[in-house]
Amino acid sequence: MTTSQGRNRQVNARRAELLDRLRDLFLAEGFAHFTLDDLAARLHCSKSTLYTLAGSKEQLAVRVVAHYFKCATERIEQRVAVTEDVPEKVRVYLEAAAEALRPASREFIDDMAANLSTRATYEANAHAAADRIRGFIRTGVRQGVFREVHAGFVGEMVGRTIVGIQRGEFGERTGLSDAAAFAALSQFLLGGLTAGAGVEHKVEEM
Repeated sequence: MTTSQGRNRQVNARRAELLDRLRDLFLAEGFAHFTLDDLAARLHCSKSTLYTLAGSKEQLAVRVVAHYFKCATERIEQRVAVTEDVPEKVRVYLEAAAEALRPASREFIDDMAANLSTRATYEANAHAAADRIRGFIRTGVRQGVFREVHAGFVGEMVGRTIVGIQRGEFGERTGLSDAAAFAALSQFLLGGLTAGAGVEHKVEEM
């Protein structure tokens, strides 16, 4: 390995560490109230170091939020990958999503929702989660472990519910924690999808 390659690896490692520290800080306290000077002071680094990650505070917030969701998605998929049972995949996926969201303070969720750029990131994540659930449902229907349902509709319902949980809407209305809301969603979803549960009506996929 050349000296240049070694320096690049060290620089990348420092940036990755800084992103992790920013993610943890944002999750705990939100980010809208911070200036770049505040962040530099809290992380004991220079503003020029922060500028190596993004050109402005707005861009930094977007990058850190994207980093949070990327890391969360990787952890969720690692857990899902260890089971072949489709209903268990759904349960594990939602359980892991709840765990990934647990460190997020209300300040972080509110700031993320109030900022157009970061809101687009987390709504895209919710849509991706809906697509993942939709895929599980289609597989379960093909295997006969789930009833014949419209996977697109159920996936959309799940996606909107996930967004509502992330925004704190369900907690305000029901008193449930985010983790409990995800657990209730999993119970409701699997109870309704299980083959032989209730009256079966075949719905054509659109």
